[in-house]
Amino acid sequence: MNASSATRSTSHHRRRRNWLGPAVTWLRGLRGLRADGIALAAGLLAAFALPPYGVLPVLLVAFPVLMVLLEVTPRALVAARRGWWFGFGLHLVGLYWITDAIMIEAARFWWLVPLAVPALAAVLAVFVGAATGVARLAPPGWRRMLALAGAWVLADLARQFVGTGFPWNPLGSVWELPGRVGDVMIQPAAYVGVHGLTLATVLLACTPLAGRVGWMVLGGALAAWIGVGSWRLSTPMPLPGVPLKVLLVQGNVPQGAKWDMAKRLEIFRRYLHLTDDAVRALPADDPAVVVWPETASPFLLDGDAEARDAIEAATHGAPALVGAVRFGADGRPRNTLFALTEGEGIAGRYDKWHLVPFGEYQPSWFPLGIQVVPGGGFAAGSGPTVMRVPRLPPFGPLICYEAIFSGQVTGAAGRPEWLVNITNDAWFGDSSGPRQHLAAARMRAVEEGLPLMRAANTGISAGFDGYGRELGRLHMNVTGVLNVALPPALQPTVYSRFGLFIPLVVSLFVLGIAWFGRRTVRKG
Repeated sequence: MNASSATRSTSHHRRRRNWLGPAVTWLRGLRGLRADGIALAAGLLAAFALPPYGVLPVLLVAFPVLMVLLEVTPRALVAARRGWWFGFGLHLVGLYWITDAIMIEAARFWWLVPLAVPALAAVLAVFVGAATGVARLAPPGWRRMLALAGAWVLADLARQFVGTGFPWNPLGSVWELPGRVGDVMIQPAAYVGVHGLTLATVLLACTPLAGRVGWMVLGGALAAWIGVGSWRLSTPMPLPGVPLKVLLVQGNVPQGAKWDMAKRLEIFRRYLHLTDDAVRALPADDPAVVVWPETASPFLLDGDAEARDAIEAATHGAPALVGAVRFGADGRPRNTLFALTEGEGIAGRYDKWHLVPFGEYQPSWFPLGIQVVPGGGFAAGSGPTVMRVPRLPPFGPLICYEAIFSGQVTGAAGRPEWLVNITNDAWFGDSSGPRQHLAAARMRAVEEGLPLMRAANTGISAGFDGYGRELGRLHMNVTGVLNVALPPALQPTVYSRFGLFIPLVVSLFVLGIAWFGRRTVRKG
């Protein structure tokens, strides 16, 4: 580095110290395990910006801390280690609820309680470490901020596909605040998706390091963000025809009782009675559809005509979308959504294709040769599709986990008119898990510009329009039926047309600017 560059760097650090005070000076003096520990604490803090907490100001502390720690690392490998600790803290808090699922079968898997969440957090932290390692290679200042944001999004895109993917809690989801504020702030997802929101979030979180200019940029960016969101929400909703009434049935069956063979008739009757009462309460001429959650039927509907007839009687002729298990010709189970209609029986089936690793199936890449999931678990379906059922608008089915995959909820079969998400979040108790899952489903509605109806066994069942505005909900651990009038689909969004290609190109462009700046500094 020549003399003029050194002078600029010294001046830059002096200005930063003057603005942020002794904290930055102290951080710059940290090395080794102490620096790793502060990175871990910053990641733990950042997690409280995620749903359902929504404490966004913590990001304005956590990310500047991370950036200062990256600045004083001697090489990219050490920066990757700092990022790993940050990511470990972020995911440790963000995914604590997985322990609730293990406790359902504590007698068999008690030994996993202290291991599962830290192990998963450790794997996901590798992606954050990769992003910080790349960022350290960029010149300091705003170019390194750009590099961190771009690399973070590329890492999140990889997280969506590596090992069948686990893109839970992208940072862009922090804007899914309750009510009107959240409605406004998530609207840009219609153009850039949740990954684009993540890129903007990382950049804005770093702005305090730029002093007064940074705060001005933060204020201006948020004002523009609010303006875009408010403008989009002011666009008139298309006029509907006769609205379809969607009856979302929440049976509220505890996970410990769900597969108890002695209780399956009681569970089935609960769903039948809820359905019968809800349909009877409708005006006679109102078109309706009944939606039961994931694996709600304890009976195998493929071969059980008596169970299908009982559902048809309870719906009084209305179509029903019912979650149940079925077995294929290969003898392996499928996690399936059945479409049942009067007079036709089974009018369609959809098999879940994005299965939960180690929860629903055992990945072939698992190296230890231990059978964690008996028989290999569920078989996967063929991918996203559009279901066309008599008397219903074409819809895109999403079973549970599939709702977290941005840009992968529709496929080559075309664009549906609405999305149906059936799920069983009873595994995760009354924790942040079901709330984070609900936030992901809400984001898919905005990205695609499609209404989304969600039936969850123990909650949270809810309906959203194509702007992600909540139309109603049944809270956790409530037994009941939510009646939601299906709003019309919006025009295809930019993101629904181009999908993951948009955040991929934007993040590469941002990285290119950061690296162009590096060459400029070297030539200076």
